Amino acid sequence: MLLGWRVAVAQIDTVSTPSHKRPHLSRSQAIALTGERDIRDVYRTFFPKNKPRSGDTLDVATSRKFVWIIPAPGYTQQTRGLLQLTGNVSYHEPDANMSTLIAALAYTQNRQLIFTAASSIWRPQNRVNWVGDWRLMHYPQNTYGLGMHTNTRQPVLMDYEYLRFYQSALFKVRPSFYAGLGYQLDYHWNIESSTVNQEVSQISNYTLGVNGRSVSSGAALTLLYDSRGNAINPERGLYTNLVLRPNLKLLGSDTNYQSLLLDVRKYLRVTDTGNVLALWSYNALTLHGEPPFLDLPSTGWDTYSSTGRGFIQGRFRGKNMLYGEAEYRFGLTRNRLLGGVLFTNAQTVSEPVTHNFEKVVPAAGFGLRLSMNKISRTNLAIDYGFGADGSRGFTFNLGEVF
Repeated sequence: MLLGWRVAVAQIDTVSTPSHKRPHLSRSQAIALTGERDIRDVYRTFFPKNKPRSGDTLDVATSRKFVWIIPAPGYTQQTRGLLQLTGNVSYHEPDANMSTLIAALAYTQNRQLIFTAASSIWRPQNRVNWVGDWRLMHYPQNTYGLGMHTNTRQPVLMDYEYLRFYQSALFKVRPSFYAGLGYQLDYHWNIESSTVNQEVSQISNYTLGVNGRSVSSGAALTLLYDSRGNAINPERGLYTNLVLRPNLKLLGSDTNYQSLLLDVRKYLRVTDTGNVLALWSYNALTLHGEPPFLDLPSTGWDTYSSTGRGFIQGRFRGKNMLYGEAEYRFGLTRNRLLGGVLFTNAQTVSEPVTHNFEKVVPAAGFGLRLSMNKISRTNLAIDYGFGADGSRGFTFNLGEVF
């Protein structure tokens, strides 16, 4: 994972699913029947004088925004220790999916400075969805070469500055189906590799860029189907996102190349108590041309840095990447204050010479969930994953991994 904490605590006291998508029981009615609890209920148990305000009810008809900004320590394989300031806003427009704006500023033990912001803003009746992914980073990081036949014993340390600006507007075509247009920029500069007697070209036969910089700049043509209602922690629904990106010299790109992203997620509620089976397929393909090295599909470089739990970020890299994951989410206590997950994933990237998929590497793991807000279904997530090549590590998120 890119950061130890992906989502900060931001809560919303309103029903988490638009009225036209709810079952016969609303979210608040279901909570009342099942007796669900979250960390705020625990706090109120120990500090009963801090009663909720009169407006803080479960059946608020209009959106109320809660913003929490939290300084938090963390740890990931690629950053080691980190201190991060996280913030999040979540809210509903009338009859719309939950909108989220997530931001984080972190400094790590590896002297990385990272700012990230991701947004999904839904307008009333889900007429328009504004989607953004913005990053500004000073990011020394190990790389291991191209393809699946690499190892972690002799990595190359790279150092670079990175600006990512992705922004799209998606327009409703029919219920849950959207089409849109956007712009995507990946700009790396001050690129250096400093491992003694070894350069990136030696392990990958691939150049870093021109004069220590690389630019990918292109339009984003998007088709989206999203029936989840609550993207923070879906109980059911389907998400399918198809993005065609032609990178053009006309727009400032170093080379002309085309890429395709297909991201599919399915959520199945398998018990009446709310246990969920979540399935994910993430596929990043180069259709034509030669992307810059740092813009090739790679482990952990999706929007939320979520692919490849059990492996260090950037572990596998290639022109084409196929990834799949399954996770079972279940309650550990009857009031859903504590929960757990079991997950497994597998990934492969194409080889640099043959361009074939020659090897698939699996990983698996387990995790603990602590309910931070029962209305928006926001959980504190602590996961431990281990990969087939001996890789392993903890990840910390606020919000589900996918």
